[in-house]
Amino acid sequence: MIVKKQYLKSKPVCKVTFKLSKEEAKNAEKVCLVGDFNKWDLSASPMKRLKNGSFSSTLELSKDNEYQFRYLLDDKEWENDWNADAYVPSPVSFDENSVVAV
Repeated sequence: MIVKKQYLKSKPVCKVTFKLSKEEAKNAEKVCLVGDFNKWDLSASPMKRLKNGSFSSTLELSKDNEYQFRYLLDDKEWENDWNADAYVPSPVSFDENSVVAV
């Protein structure tokens, strides 16, 4: 789930912290944050696994934009962020993509 948005005064970006609980991650060993911001590169944004089994990642995203994204669990299962700002149909599957607006 998107936990925090911090807008920087010094530049036109927003630091967005994404976090997936152990339960949301379905006890995955590895989670990658994949979306428009990294050209849907499956290995570009691995999330850090925390001691409690949850995963976290912070990205700087350009302000005044919307980004589609999903989480990839253990390189095989896609998961949405159920606290996203919006959802849109995926152009490549019958699923929806999560959207973060900054």
